[in-house]
Amino acid sequence: QVQLVESGGGSVQAGGSLRLSCAVPGNFGSTYCMAWFREAQMKAREGVAAIDTNRLTSYADSVKGRFTISSDNAKTTVYLQMNNLKPEDTALYYCAAGPNWACYYRDYVNFHTWGQGTQVTVSS
Repeated sequence: QVQLVESGGGSVQAGGSLRLSCAVPGNFGSTYCMAWFREAQMKAREGVAAIDTNRLTSYADSVKGRFTISSDNAKTTVYLQMNNLKPEDTALYYCAAGPNWACYYRDYVNFHTWGQGTQVTVSS
């Protein structure tokens, strides 16, 4: 079963930065929408950012201007650069793949391949 592999999580103080990475198998990056989701305690899974096969991006309002999603030239790694982190960004962050159109809605039900998640903790 294909699985995505996230890395780069950790603990940081408010105002700090982290960069998450997601290793993407084969031609996933050229075939699917790649997205980052997060799930905090007692909250629903939220689509944070997404990038489609044409490298068009979309973001949740809560992270616009602070987070940037990108991929390398070969589209084998997807990144989430997170700047000016806030305590409310604390969550388990997941990388996911879905049909290209799913990038627009960032609804987790539309994504079929997931990683195990990486924890991000932001202290005040």
